[in-house]
Amino acid sequence: QVQLVESGGGLVQAGGSLRLSCAVSGRTFSHTGMAWFRQAAGKERTFVAAIRWNDGTTYYHDSVKGRFTISRDTTKNTVFLQMDGLKPEDTAIYFCAAALALSGHTLKTTRGYTYWGQGTQVTVSS
Repeated sequence: QVQLVESGGGLVQAGGSLRLSCAVSGRTFSHTGMAWFRQAAGKERTFVAAIRWNDGTTYYHDSVKGRFTISRDTTKNTVFLQMDGLKPEDTAIYFCAAALALSGHTLKTTRGYTYWGQGTQVTVSS
């Protein structure tokens, strides 16, 4: 059983920062990439950022470029999302995901990922 456990969510004022973490545990598997998605109330889950596990190449949604930074610690099987300059529209449940075979065609879609965490709430007040 593979488990992804997120932490670091919370309530922050606009302009503030939060750092999310996602640790992979359980059965050892070779994932080629990890990502963060978010889902606002009543909306679909959407891509935020992704990182290739072998070389650290990163990808971002345009709405978070320059404000969010995805990174990984391969020794701890953990991915991070540093979120700066938060805006009320960033309010959502944030999910981390792991891909067995990260593809350029699907890395920004939910179908590109096999394992998902339970989500952590991020609330940004104005």
